Amino acid sequence: MSFKLLLYRDDTYPDSHIADRYQVALKATLPDVEVVMARTRAEAEAHIATADAAFGKLPPELFAQAKRLRWIQCPQAGPDPSFYHPALVASEVQVTNVRGIFNDHIGAHIMAMVLAFARGLPRYWSQQARGEWKKGAPTYHLPECTALILGAGGIGAEAARLCAAFGMRVVAVDPRLESAPPGAAKLLRPEQLDQAVPEADFVIVTVPETPTTRGMFNAAFFAHMKRDSIFINIGRGATVKLAALDAALRSGHLRGAALDVFEVEPLPSDHPLWSAPGMMITPHVAADGPYLDDRRAEVFLDNCRRFYDGRPLRNLVDKANWY
Repeated sequence: MSFKLLLYRDDTYPDSHIADRYQVALKATLPDVEVVMARTRAEAEAHIATADAAFGKLPPELFAQAKRLRWIQCPQAGPDPSFYHPALVASEVQVTNVRGIFNDHIGAHIMAMVLAFARGLPRYWSQQARGEWKKGAPTYHLPECTALILGAGGIGAEAARLCAAFGMRVVAVDPRLESAPPGAAKLLRPEQLDQAVPEADFVIVTVPETPTTRGMFNAAFFAHMKRDSIFINIGRGATVKLAALDAALRSGHLRGAALDVFEVEPLPSDHPLWSAPGMMITPHVAADGPYLDDRRAEVFLDNCRRFYDGRPLRNLVDKANWY
């Protein structure tokens, strides 16, 4: 059934620029769908009342003007929580995202971090910067290590597969899965997390930011981790208390940590984590790689066809939990 689609390109919002590529593609595949491109708030306000679907972020004031809206496609996999404002959460409007398009890139980034620590590279990198030739950095024999993966959706499942390929024992924790992903020896529920943390040599976090995951990796969590273990987070920065992680590294309880996301981004240049022992920092680049815009387009155009046909949408979001 034909519908009206509002493409809202808000240049202040990440990834909204990709709306530009959809008009031509939609006209080719669904020629009777009315597609409107809005590049300003005023243009969006002129069409939102009669739109059945939208692409982009609709802030509360704009969303309040929607009369027929039934579906919003988010340009991202894990947007800022402000995307899911109370009026949207309380509504019947369905939201979909683009989760799944980053699995291979982020999986490779996770494995690069694991291998770097397994071979002592962070210490050798710091020695290189000082022009020092010293051997003896501690290593891990991966077939004797346990990887605890918190969040075993697409990214976590790919990390589980890669870790298992290097001989690691993998334990996955996820609230939604019915069975362990390939490569994982065991699947636990979040309420069972405490029993698994002290056994893990590598704790790998891919969980989204939700009302319950904010700040969950704190001083108590790090104290519960195995001594000389490694903490890795490529999920969301708001889940990790950076001061607590810094303290755990400087005390020697944790051997190392690798973060790609942070409570505050960019991480301030005077933040103590930059100089914390065993700390590896990448500037929110784990998802970088080729073909991402093509993958976003494939998800969105597929959902447009599904919406047109009245079929279930792909990548539906639990709005109350933001993922």
